[in-house]
Amino acid sequence: MKALVYQGPGNKEWAEKPMPKIEKPTDVIVKITKTTICGTDLHILKGDVPEVTSGRILGHEGVGVVEEVGAAVRNYRKGDRVLISCITSCGSCANCKRQLYSHCEDGGWILGHLIDGTQAEYVRIPHGDNSLYPIPEDADEEALVMLSDILPTGFEIGVLAGAVKPGDAIAIVGAGPIGIAALLTAQFYSPGRIIMVDMDENRLGVSRQFGATDTIRVGEEDAVAKIREMTGGVGVDVAIEAVGVPATFDVCQQVVAAGGHVANVGVHGAPVELHLENLWIQNINISMGLVNTNTTPMLMKTVQSGKIDPSKLITHRFELNDILSAYEVFGNAAREKALKVIISA
Repeated sequence: MKALVYQGPGNKEWAEKPMPKIEKPTDVIVKITKTTICGTDLHILKGDVPEVTSGRILGHEGVGVVEEVGAAVRNYRKGDRVLISCITSCGSCANCKRQLYSHCEDGGWILGHLIDGTQAEYVRIPHGDNSLYPIPEDADEEALVMLSDILPTGFEIGVLAGAVKPGDAIAIVGAGPIGIAALLTAQFYSPGRIIMVDMDENRLGVSRQFGATDTIRVGEEDAVAKIREMTGGVGVDVAIEAVGVPATFDVCQQVVAAGGHVANVGVHGAPVELHLENLWIQNINISMGLVNTNTTPMLMKTVQSGKIDPSKLITHRFELNDILSAYEVFGNAAREKALKVIISA
């Protein structure tokens, strides 16, 4: 089969790889129908995730059709349409029993990380009963690809960890797919103000369409000073970091109000400076983490009901054998006005 293969920092290729096989009775082999590229994949290519070794097939998002199941799989059969979770979970270890699926003792984030991922014609999904979701008959598969990772990540690590409440003032620093996922799901809790911060005017325009009350374009305005001005010098109740670089985390530290929350969602490949000398006396809560995907079933219901429509995040479409072009577009998002790309097999 063909797949997108990581060959060390800065290098990737569309190459021939062996078909995945059932290795354990709980495995499911899925034929990919649609996948996408994540900002985390770009971090891997930059060398920010050294655990990813040369020869690894990238990707941890997608939908597909069950091709083969292991002898112990109960919930799926050949031909079933499924959503692939970015997090693999056994469902029975101590961490899984407290819904900390990202730290499953035999799983977690392993697809496109520690085992071969979804940017391929076929993928092996360990613990298929717990790591796949059935796709409703009338569902929009492209929209559901957004449920593999970005929607639960923005919701769980940004909105829930940030303890967003009705009436809150929120700043989301980074208006890429994860930032907009946080924007969409924050509105479940009726915040009073959502301020989106980014360098890209196109992404800020999309943010306004999706419910942002205010936008700040970095480079034209001082984000910290502007947020302070907007909030009467108080700052925001919740500051969500959705990029993964020191400068954006620093903005969050500077704009959070006393008693507020800084929720770090971005994947950081370099250390950040934590200003405890300022934060300790303000009773600030700081959270960070890897998505657990325990909210995926609920989010699927909101998508099916039309409460949110993540398909609006899709800006470009490619065939799987043209995935290198998809990476070129996604890697130059500002120039190409790209948010999420859909790659169809």
